[in-house]
Amino acid sequence: MNIPSELKYTKDHEWVRIEGDTATVGITDFAQGELGDIVYVEVDTLDETLDREEVFGTVEAVKTVSDLFLPLTGEIVAFNETLEDEPEKVNTDPYGEGWMVKIKFSNSDELDDLLSDGDYKELIGA
Repeated sequence: MNIPSELKYTKDHEWVRIEGDTATVGITDFAQGELGDIVYVEVDTLDETLDREEVFGTVEAVKTVSDLFLPLTGEIVAFNETLEDEPEKVNTDPYGEGWMVKIKFSNSDELDDLLSDGDYKELIGA
Protein backbone atom coordinates (compact mmCIF):
# COMPACT_ATOMS: atom_id res chain seq x y z
CA MET A 1 0.00 0.00 0.00
CA ASN A 2 1.27 3.41 -0.98
CA ILE A 3 1.26 6.10 1.76
CA PRO A 4 3.62 8.93 0.68
CA SER A 5 5.45 10.51 3.61
CA GLU A 6 5.31 14.06 2.19
CA LEU A 7 1.50 14.19 2.40
CA LYS A 8 -0.89 14.73 5.30
CA TYR A 9 -3.98 12.56 5.88
CA THR A 10 -7.43 12.61 7.49
CA LYS A 11 -9.35 10.01 9.46
CA ASP A 12 -11.79 10.04 6.52
CA HIS A 13 -9.05 8.63 4.21
CA GLU A 14 -8.25 11.77 2.27
CA TRP A 15 -4.75 12.95 1.51
CA VAL A 16 -3.64 16.59 1.52
CA ARG A 17 -0.67 18.17 -0.29
CA ILE A 18 0.12 21.67 1.02
CA GLU A 19 1.61 24.23 -1.40
CA GLY A 20 1.64 27.71 0.12
CA ASP A 21 -1.96 28.56 1.05
CA THR A 22 -3.40 25.96 -1.31
CA ALA A 23 -4.13 22.32 -0.51
CA THR A 24 -4.65 19.61 -3.12
CA VAL A 25 -6.99 16.87 -1.89
CA GLY A 26 -7.77 13.33 -3.01
CA ILE A 27 -8.61 9.96 -1.50
CA THR A 28 -5.91 7.59 -0.33
CA ASP A 29 -4.73 4.40 -1.96
CA PHE A 30 -6.33 2.54 0.96
CA ALA A 31 -9.70 4.27 0.36
CA GLN A 32 -9.79 3.60 -3.39
CA GLY A 33 -8.89 -0.03 -2.69
CA GLU A 34 -11.75 -0.35 -0.21
CA LEU A 35 -14.22 1.32 -2.59
CA GLY A 36 -13.29 -0.76 -5.62
CA ASP A 37 -13.73 0.42 -9.21
CA ILE A 38 -14.65 4.10 -9.15
CA VAL A 39 -17.20 5.02 -11.81
CA TYR A 40 -18.08 8.63 -10.97
CA VAL A 41 -16.71 11.58 -9.01
CA GLU A 42 -19.11 14.45 -8.28
CA VAL A 43 -18.00 17.80 -6.94
CA ASP A 44 -20.53 20.61 -7.26
CA THR A 45 -19.00 22.90 -4.63
CA LEU A 46 -16.47 24.64 -6.91
CA ASP A 47 -15.99 28.30 -5.91
CA GLU A 48 -17.78 27.70 -2.60
CA THR A 49 -16.26 28.27 0.82
CA LEU A 50 -16.86 25.37 3.18
CA ASP A 51 -15.92 24.49 6.73
CA ARG A 52 -13.62 21.64 7.58
CA GLU A 53 -15.40 18.26 7.56
CA GLU A 54 -18.27 19.52 5.39
CA VAL A 55 -19.18 17.30 2.44
CA PHE A 56 -17.65 18.72 -0.76
CA GLY A 57 -18.63 15.91 -3.13
CA THR A 58 -19.15 12.20 -3.57
CA VAL A 59 -17.30 9.32 -5.11
CA GLU A 60 -19.31 6.50 -6.63
CA ALA A 61 -17.96 2.99 -6.98
CA VAL A 62 -19.66 -0.04 -8.48
CA LYS A 63 -21.10 -1.10 -5.10
CA THR A 64 -21.32 2.10 -3.03
CA VAL A 65 -21.37 5.89 -2.87
CA SER A 66 -19.18 7.71 -0.34
CA ASP A 67 -19.19 11.33 0.77
CA LEU A 68 -15.99 13.36 0.48
CA PHE A 69 -15.20 15.52 3.51
CA LEU A 70 -13.20 18.74 3.31
CA PRO A 71 -10.00 18.41 5.38
CA LEU A 72 -9.51 22.18 5.82
CA THR A 73 -11.79 25.22 5.94
CA GLY A 74 -11.52 27.20 2.72
CA GLU A 75 -12.66 27.92 -0.81
CA ILE A 76 -12.68 25.16 -3.41
CA VAL A 77 -10.76 26.82 -6.26
CA ALA A 78 -10.27 23.89 -8.66
CA PHE A 79 -11.82 20.54 -9.55
CA ASN A 80 -9.94 17.89 -11.50
CA GLU A 81 -12.20 17.87 -14.56
CA THR A 82 -10.31 14.90 -16.01
CA LEU A 83 -12.26 12.78 -13.51
CA GLU A 84 -15.54 13.59 -15.29
CA ASP A 85 -14.46 11.38 -18.22
CA GLU A 86 -11.87 9.22 -16.47
CA PRO A 87 -12.93 8.58 -12.85
CA GLU A 88 -10.76 5.45 -12.87
CA LYS A 89 -7.72 7.75 -12.46
CA VAL A 90 -8.62 7.74 -8.75
CA ASN A 91 -7.96 3.98 -8.75
CA THR A 92 -4.86 3.98 -10.95
CA ASP A 93 -3.11 7.12 -9.64
CA PRO A 94 -4.78 8.34 -6.42
CA TYR A 95 -1.89 10.66 -5.44
CA GLY A 96 -1.24 12.05 -8.93
CA GLU A 97 -3.73 12.32 -11.78
CA GLY A 98 -6.52 11.15 -9.46
CA TRP A 99 -6.51 14.30 -7.28
CA MET A 100 -9.98 15.76 -6.72
CA VAL A 101 -9.97 19.40 -5.60
CA LYS A 102 -7.71 22.29 -4.68
CA ILE A 103 -8.63 24.43 -1.68
CA LYS A 104 -7.44 27.91 -0.78
CA PHE A 105 -7.48 27.28 2.96
CA SER A 106 -8.18 30.03 5.46
CA ASN A 107 -7.08 28.60 8.82
CA SER A 108 -3.52 27.28 8.93
CA ASP A 109 -4.04 26.12 12.54
CA GLU A 110 -6.15 23.27 11.12
CA LEU A 111 -3.01 21.82 9.52
CA ASP A 112 -1.96 20.64 12.99
CA ASP A 113 -5.02 18.35 13.10
CA LEU A 114 -4.02 16.42 9.97
CA LEU A 115 -2.36 13.02 10.34
CA SER A 116 1.23 12.23 9.42
CA ASP A 117 1.93 9.19 7.24
CA GLY A 118 2.85 7.24 10.41
CA ASP A 119 -0.39 8.24 12.15
CA TYR A 120 -2.40 7.26 9.08
CA LYS A 121 -0.66 3.87 8.81
CA GLU A 122 -1.58 3.29 12.46
CA LEU A 123 -5.20 4.27 11.76
CA ILE A 124 -5.59 1.71 8.97
CA GLY A 125 -3.44 -0.94 10.61
CA ALA A 126 -0.73 -0.91 7.93
